[in-house]
This record gives sequence, C-alpha cells and structure tokens, in this order.
Amino acid sequence: MSKAPIRVCVTGAAGQIGYALLPHICSGKTFGPDQPVILHLLDLNIEGVQTALNGVKMEIEDATYPLVKGVVGTGDAKEAFTGADAVIMLGAFPRKDGMERKDLLAKNCGIFKEQGEYLNTVASKTVKVLVVGNPANTNCLTAMTCATNIPKENFSALTRLDHNRAFAQLAIKASVPLEEVSGPIIWGNHSATQYPDISHATISGKPAKEVINDNDWYTGTFIPCIQKRGAAIIAARKLSSALSAAQAISDHMHDWVLGTPAGKHVSMAVDSTGNKYGVADGLIYSFPVTCAGGKWTIVDGLSIDDFSREKMKATENELLEEKADVTELLK
Repeated sequence: MSKAPIRVCVTGAAGQIGYALLPHICSGKTFGPDQPVILHLLDLNIEGVQTALNGVKMEIEDATYPLVKGVVGTGDAKEAFTGADAVIMLGAFPRKDGMERKDLLAKNCGIFKEQGEYLNTVASKTVKVLVVGNPANTNCLTAMTCATNIPKENFSALTRLDHNRAFAQLAIKASVPLEEVSGPIIWGNHSATQYPDISHATISGKPAKEVINDNDWYTGTFIPCIQKRGAAIIAARKLSSALSAAQAISDHMHDWVLGTPAGKHVSMAVDSTGNKYGVADGLIYSFPVTCAGGKWTIVDGLSIDDFSREKMKATENELLEEKADVTELLK
C-alpha cells in the first residue's frame, strides 16, 4: 500500500539554496524513495520574487518527479504552513554591510516570530521544523518560543553543513575516502564560535588525533577552516553555499525522519534543556545526536577535556547573548 503524501514547506524557495535543495526532496533522497510529497513553496510577496518562484514551480512540474503529488507557490505564510508536516526555513533577512549583530537579530526576530505563530496555529502538530536562515540557532529559538503548541524537540537548526565539512577536511588531510572517517562533532552555534571537535573522531578505525598527529594543524588550520568555510565560499563564488547546503539539509532531514545508521552520530542544533554536558538550558545548541523513530537523542557520556570545555563555553556564551537580545525583543 502506497504511503500518504506529506506536506513539505520550504521558505525562501525561490533562492539558490531552494533551487539546489528541491531535487533532493522531489527525488525521494530526503524523505525516502517511497514517500510522496506535496510541496508548499513560500517566498516574499513581491512581484519579481513570485514570478521567479512560479518559474521554479514550472520546472518541478516539467521534471515529472513521480513522488511529487502537488506544488503550491505562494507569498502567504499562513497558506504555506497550513497542514505542513515538515518545514525547512531557508528564508531570513540577510546581513548587510555595516549592520550590527543586534540589528540582524531584530530583523529576523520579527520574521521568525510571525512564522512561529503560523506554525503554532496552522501546521501539523507533529511538524518537524529545520531552520537554515542565519542566525539559524537563535532564529530557531524565536520560532520555537512562539509555537507553544508544538513540542520543542520538533525544532532544530542546521549544523550538518559544518559537520559534513569536518568529515571532508579530515578525509582530505589523511588522504582517505570519506567513508573511512567517523565521529567528528559540531558543538554550539552555527557561527564563527562553533567548535568542530575531533576528540572522538576516528580515521580507518583509529583515533583521528593519532592518525593526524599534528595539534598545530588541528587548532590553527582545521578549526578555523570549519568555522570560516562559509565566508571562504562567499569570497570565492560571490554567493553563499548552496550545493553543499542543500546536501546538508537533505542529510539532516533524512536522518531525523528515517534514522541514523547504527553506531553513528550526526550533529544537530536542538533544544539544550536537560543535556548532560553543562550547557545552559533553553538554547538551540549543536550536539552529537542519534535519531530513531523520528526523534533525536543527545549522545551522552563523551569525555570533555579542558580545551573542548573552553571552546564549548565560548559558543554557549554567544548563544546566551543572542537569546537575551531576542527575549527582550519578544516582550
């Protein structure tokens, strides 16, 4: 018996990440090869943007994906979120030259407050929400705060791109295939304070720090590379990551919905409440997690050395500052 279609909403769907992501969703790579989808594509209610969105809709129709059972393109957030089973939030107010962090948070707080309220009233009560638009962790916190009818564990922010970048850099440094690498972790914020941790990573079954016996490379090259990779791609392409971001979004949703492989963890930014690593409750903070049955679980019991603790605390402090700012804005 065929599965019932799920409604998948993508915000900012006329942009370059949306264009790169939609083939993953339509082909079954994201939600499974036997899972039909009805797409709800949302973008700004501006004539030029809606014209471009309609072009994307036409291309999806022309691609004749068997799993696509309908496509809605709209500039109305309420319409887009109605009945949604999964929402991937690409859209956010971009940082502009000269803009202070607080200004960016204020602009996005208004957007994600409104969208959180729509999620609260018209989306499926089991909706899974992934926030990608930056500052992703705190935008996710804003939406979650404004959607009290939806369980907090149904909200997450994307750090899978950073996680995938860490895999790639370890494989390149060790000159091994990607499948030989396991276990890197992204802790904290999707920002330049994130902590890419290889303390528990392995390469060809051996500790990564033994295979790559070069602490200067780890602290002076690897960590800054992962933290600043997005900026490096913008400098090279004059555009933000799209191909790799789409892959990471698809990976994130696939593993969340369908489960992580046995013995493997991934990095997801999720509600920190009740964690065993001393991170303050009430943040959207990236942890190592496993997924099963549509639910994530933080991996407990990993040893944390002083170096890691300091890095984890620094990114926690940034998230606490951002939370304080948006809490004031939401009053």
